[in-house]
Amino acid sequence: MSQNFSIELYFDPALENQVLKTWNILARRQISTQLIDIESRPHITLFSSPFLDPARLESVVKSFVSKQEPLALSFSSIGTFPNEKNVLFLAPAPTMALLQFQAQLCEAIKKEGIEIGEEFKADAWIPCCAVAQEVPKTRMAEAFCLLRELKLPFSGYAMDIGLVEFPPVREHFSFGLGNTLEA
Repeated sequence: MSQNFSIELYFDPALENQVLKTWNILARRQISTQLIDIESRPHITLFSSPFLDPARLESVVKSFVSKQEPLALSFSSIGTFPNEKNVLFLAPAPTMALLQFQAQLCEAIKKEGIEIGEEFKADAWIPCCAVAQEVPKTRMAEAFCLLRELKLPFSGYAMDIGLVEFPPVREHFSFGLGNTLEA
């Protein structure tokens, strides 16, 4: 399996626990355990690339987050992408604050000479929090039914940003929003 890197937006503990409960519901039904198996953490992917130098990005991300405040999030819907990866996700309300946050982060990364993939450009990025990956096609309807029973919205705050390498997930660094100290 090839390695990838992503910059992830992490949640406050209560919101993170709501997402983890969702992962566990799907795991207990043996629909998908991949996110648990790769030791992921509930998140919204802000940027991803197979080619990154973590040391080069650390100061960029640290500087960026020091000027940011925690972001209010409200996961109010469920969805999937029209591809073969069979990912199910919770979608946050796409607030202007969230969209601008991601666009500004990508702009800071771009200034370092790092290419931004099409799916992370401001007019194409879809904020989402994966709750299942590689769901068998024959189980997608069942998974959707289980997710529809969730008591949405799940609301809380984005509190930290981290750079991870995966799979399995290995965090290189993370910083709290509005805080220049390592989280």
